[in-house]
Amino acid sequence: MMNFGYNGLIGVLVLAGDIWAILNIFQSSVSIEKKLIWIIAVVLLPVLGLLLWYFFGPRNGRSG
Repeated sequence: MMNFGYNGLIGVLVLAGDIWAILNIFQSSVSIEKKLIWIIAVVLLPVLGLLLWYFFGPRNGRSG
């Protein structure tokens, strides 16, 4: 019997969210340095970085 649980699904959702965040960071209008800092935060802290970016990160048409 295969019992994978929900860990794999949660991991895939976090990965998809991180990729989405990184793509949006690349498309934002902030400086290269701020983009790099946000990308490092999202990559090194996948869940926390994603949440921080979602609430405080750069968006299109907004500098942050």
